[in-house]
Amino acid sequence: MTFVQIIDCKTDKIDDMNRLMDTWAERTRGKRTATHAVVGQDRADGDHVVEIIEFPSYEEAMRNSGLPETEQIFQQMVALCDGAPTFTDLDVVRDEALNKDTVRRFFEEVAVAGRLDLVDELFAPDLIDHDISKDVESTTGSDVIRQDVTGWRSAFAFDFTLESMLAEGDEVAARWTWQGTHRGDFMGIAATGKDVMMTGTTVFRFRDGRIQEAWWHYDLLRLLRQLDAVPM
Repeated sequence: MTFVQIIDCKTDKIDDMNRLMDTWAERTRGKRTATHAVVGQDRADGDHVVEIIEFPSYEEAMRNSGLPETEQIFQQMVALCDGAPTFTDLDVVRDEALNKDTVRRFFEEVAVAGRLDLVDELFAPDLIDHDISKDVESTTGSDVIRQDVTGWRSAFAFDFTLESMLAEGDEVAARWTWQGTHRGDFMGIAATGKDVMMTGTTVFRFRDGRIQEAWWHYDLLRLLRQLDAVPM
């Protein structure tokens, strides 16, 4: 079970605190078990600082605390604080990756199931879409998604397998495998009935909970070869 430790303290030395965190990260490289660390400064009280550290489990957190480097840095952190820091230990019982969920809904509900009514819920109206299969560098507007999904669905009966998703900040990267049966015109190629597949990666950038920009990279050449449109 994922474990999170919250360290709460008062200090007017936030720059020194940040440098201390850099030192800890450097000294524990290859040893630490922490997977994510965030330092936040209270907007209402600039001296109120909260550090949030995530671990794969409580046991891994205890291993991390037992490192000599962690103890040394902790003592230096205490010296920077006005009073002793307080600790809150949390077992994570729910972790919602909301942007990743939106990406999954696009692939499963819009692309595969054809729920075009969900486009405006998932995509910003001024979406910027970058697609290697198009002659232009980018296209704009959520209608682009409706048109693209409609075109692909008319040319293929297909499914997506989401192999992995990584989220950082306002971006989600999805690595996927696409498998389909060619049943309609595609880029001037009449239906062949062939079963085809390709792999790709899409990076989605979010704004206010909706997809604002997308970059599509996929093996279009492989698909065209399977359709005998280009020689092997």
